[in-house]
Amino acid sequence: MSDSAITYTLYVQADPARVWQALTEPAFTRRYWGPVFETDWAVGSTMDWVERGVRTSDPEQVVLDCVPHRLLSYTWHTFTPQWAASVGIGEELRAELAGERRTKVTYEIEPVGDALARLTILHEGFEPGGSLIGMCSRAWPMIASSLKTLLETGAPLPEPEGESPGHGGG
Repeated sequence: MSDSAITYTLYVQADPARVWQALTEPAFTRRYWGPVFETDWAVGSTMDWVERGVRTSDPEQVVLDCVPHRLLSYTWHTFTPQWAASVGIGEELRAELAGERRTKVTYEIEPVGDALARLTILHEGFEPGGSLIGMCSRAWPMIASSLKTLLETGAPLPEPEGESPGHGGG
């Protein structure tokens, strides 16, 4: 981790196509993370984030790159009052997050043998010293671990008490 980026690499006992499903299909993202992404995954398409009954839409919340089973990149989401209320974040922190520049998430999926994939998550463009990088640096390990556990066992990790994987500002 630097002062403006988070990189997290994990190995998943699943082929790249299955990891891709976990990153893009609502039936998966809802189980290990919480939000569902409504988009067609075409470059330039907007992404609606739907979490806990709240839809977050923004014309700058878009797919940046998409190569099925290999690469996915999108802008990080918009911090609305409705989203904050649904996940239990106060207005002061929400306003602080909204005031920081929009970040970008990139997933690289690489095959490693027959049924093993290396997934690298790069979340970059943070305001150095900002609140968002701190929140996301705590959330990404839980989100990635829950994704890995779901793919390898069929069940995501349980939510730690008082937390939601989506509370990473995402």
